Amino acid sequence: MPRFDRSLIFSAASGLLLAAAFPRPDVYPLAWVALIPLLLVMKQRPFASGYVCGISYFAAVLYWLNLVMTTYGGLNLVFSLLAYLMLLTYLAVFFGVSSWLACVFEKQFKLPYLLSFPVLWVALEYLRGLLLTGFPWALLGYSQQNFSLAIQSADMTGVYGVSLLLVAVNCAWAWIIQQPRNRYAWLGLVCTLLMSISHFGYGAWRQNQPLDARQEQLNVALIQGNVDQAVKWDPQYRQTTVDKYLRLSAEAAQQKPDLLIWPEAATPFFLQEKIPLAEQVRQVPLRQNSYLLVGSPAYQQLDDGKVDFFNSAYLFSPQGKQLGRSDKIHLVPFGEYVPLGKLLSFINKLVVGVGDFSPGIVKPLSLNGHSLGVLICYEVIFPELARDYVRHGAGLLVNLTNDAWFGHSSAPYQHLAMARFRAIENRIWLARAANTGISAFIAPSGKVTAAGPIFEELYLSGTVGLGSEPTFYTRFGPVMAQVCLLLSVLGAIALAWRQRRGN
Repeated sequence: MPRFDRSLIFSAASGLLLAAAFPRPDVYPLAWVALIPLLLVMKQRPFASGYVCGISYFAAVLYWLNLVMTTYGGLNLVFSLLAYLMLLTYLAVFFGVSSWLACVFEKQFKLPYLLSFPVLWVALEYLRGLLLTGFPWALLGYSQQNFSLAIQSADMTGVYGVSLLLVAVNCAWAWIIQQPRNRYAWLGLVCTLLMSISHFGYGAWRQNQPLDARQEQLNVALIQGNVDQAVKWDPQYRQTTVDKYLRLSAEAAQQKPDLLIWPEAATPFFLQEKIPLAEQVRQVPLRQNSYLLVGSPAYQQLDDGKVDFFNSAYLFSPQGKQLGRSDKIHLVPFGEYVPLGKLLSFINKLVVGVGDFSPGIVKPLSLNGHSLGVLICYEVIFPELARDYVRHGAGLLVNLTNDAWFGHSSAPYQHLAMARFRAIENRIWLARAANTGISAFIAPSGKVTAAGPIFEELYLSGTVGLGSEPTFYTRFGPVMAQVCLLLSVLGAIALAWRQRRGN
C-alpha cells in the first residue's frame, strides 16, 4: 500500500459496516449491502482495497482483544497493541487476496465479480479456519444469527452458505449501480434474487417442521458462578468459589434437574486429587440426586516423569461415580499453550495456575444410554469439532466456557452467536454453561430458548431434547466451502498458466 487515496476510505467504510452487522450492535441487515462500497472501488486498488476493508472490519469486531491481553493477560498496553496489530495484519490478508483475485479474474477472464467474489470469499473464510490452527471467528454468515430464515440452510452448507449468499447479493447490487444498463447485470440480479428466494424458502420450510421436538428429554440446570477472573486461580478463594457453586446447585435442585452443568474450570484445582475441596464437589450429585458435569483442570503422569495437563470436563452419576472425562481438543494459542514454546519462551500464557495444556481426543461422555459431546470454550467456533462429536454418537452438545476474559464487551455475544450455528448444522440441542455468561439453551432450530444476563450469579433451568437429526452437513461436512476452495485453486492455476503462456 504505497499511497492512500479515496478508494481506501470506501473500503474501510465497508469493513466498518460489516462489523456493525455483528453483535454488538447487531444490525444484521447491513451485511446485505456493506460490501457495495468496496466492490465499487476495488478495481482501482485490487489488493489494498480488500486489505483495508479487512483491517477496519477486524479492528472493530476484535477490539476486545486488548481488554483480554491487558486486563487479564497482564500485558503492557504497548505490547498488547502490537500483538493486536499483528493479528489484524494477518487476518486482513484473507480479504486482500479475495479482492485481488476477483479483480484479476475480471481482467484476465472477463469474469464478473458476481461469479468470482462469493466463491473466493468463502474459500478464504474456509482457509482462515484451517491455517495456523485456525481462527474462524466472525465469519460473515454469523452476522445473520438473528435472521432465522437465512440461517436454516446451515444444516446443508454450514455457515459458509450464508456467507456466499451475502456476498452474492452485495455483488449483484454493486454491478447494477456501476452498470445500470448492462443486461447481464440485470440477469445477475434476477439470478441472485432467485437464489435468495430459494434460500429463504428452504428456511421457511425447515422452520415449519418440528425441528426442536425430541421423544426423549432431559431437565438441565446451568450454573453460572460469576467468579471474578482476577481471583479465580488464587488459592485463598478456592473455598469461596466452591461454596458459591454448592449454593447455586442447591437452589437449582428445587427444579429437580436430571443434569447439573458447571462451566469451564469451575473448580480451580485438580478434581482428580483426593482433597477436601474435591470431595465437596463429588458430594453434589449425591445430595441433589442428579448427574453433574463440571469443568476442571486435569493431569496425567507419564512414564518418563513428565506431566500432561488438560482442560477437562468430568461427568458424575447421581451415585457419585465418575462416568468419564472429556479433554479439550482445540487449544487457544497463547492462552492455553505457547506455539513454538522454545522459540517464544519469553511469552507467558494468559491462563495461569498450570503448565501448558495438551490436546485431548473426541470422546463423548455416556449418560444413561445417551452421549454428551463437550465443547470447551473456544472449541464451539470450530464446526468440524461439533460435527465429529455428533458423528461419534453425541445426542446433546454441551459448551462449557469462561467468558470472564471478555469483560462487558461484544465478545460474549459474538461467542453465543457462533454457538447457535453448531446446533443448526447438526440439528441438535446445545446447552451452554458460562462462568460469567452468556449461559443459554439453544434448540436445533438455532433458537435461544433461554439465556441469562452476563456477570450475574444465577442458575438457568430448561428442558433439552436428546438425539440429533441426520443432516447433509453432519454426514458430508463443509462440501460447499471445499468446492469453493477447489474452484479458487483451479482459477489461480489457470491464471498462472495463462500469464506464463503470455510471457
